[in-house]
Amino acid sequence: MSTQTDTPESGQDQGVFLTEQAAREIHKIIDEQGLDREKVRLRVGVKGGGCSGFSYVLDLTETQRDSDEVFEQHGILVICDPKSLLYLNGTTISFKDEIMGRGFVFENPNATTTCGCGSSFSA
Repeated sequence: MSTQTDTPESGQDQGVFLTEQAAREIHKIIDEQGLDREKVRLRVGVKGGGCSGFSYVLDLTETQRDSDEVFEQHGILVICDPKSLLYLNGTTISFKDEIMGRGFVFENPNATTTCGCGSSFSA
């Protein structure tokens, strides 16, 4: 297990990154669900499916595997399994709250195509 706290802005592109706004929204969800901030992790991954081949997965969990990579971002422990990290390395997760919709947005440099809804991609 490794822990990395660098951000793309610091010249490091290894890992999965959260913007401050995304981290604030995750903290809000953790508090609303009455979860323990010390134990909960944000699992980020991919699964087969979706209109472009792969779908993004976000899950709040207390389960962390020995093989998971760990990235601390704005007080959130982000965990990612090694297979998903192959597709997500360098990805920034932000949160948008606009008139046309609100939700988490993935900026994935590994995606060759992305569907119109932004929830799936191909690599």
